[in-house]
Amino acid sequence: MLLQFLVALATAGYATSAVELKQDAFKHVKPGESFTVTCEVSGYSVSDGSYTTDWIRHPPGKPMEWIGDSLGNLKDSLKSKFSISKDEGTSRVSLQAQSLQTEDTALYYCARYRDTVRQCSILLPQ
Repeated sequence: MLLQFLVALATAGYATSAVELKQDAFKHVKPGESFTVTCEVSGYSVSDGSYTTDWIRHPPGKPMEWIGDSLGNLKDSLKSKFSISKDEGTSRVSLQAQSLQTEDTALYYCARYRDTVRQCSILLPQ
């Protein structure tokens, strides 16, 4: 029997100084399946080298884990599972995941990064 698990994503943007990041809503994914989630950026350009748009995940009961960024950098241990692409024309940065397993269950965040400033979309339990 395949267990269905949840990949949760923020539904509302976090805005500061006219910067806003918006993500898709909840996604239900079965083990072995793939997904793509997109972060729509406003207030800065995804092609501007001053900032990157990063992807981070937070598995239940574990620390947050950096996945990668819009420059194509990925955490070594996740390179076979994830890829990140950007569309400068639409200001979107997408996270693609393949062959997901139950251990990939997490909240997935997009975040703007520059030096030590991070701005994340956050999901609040209902």
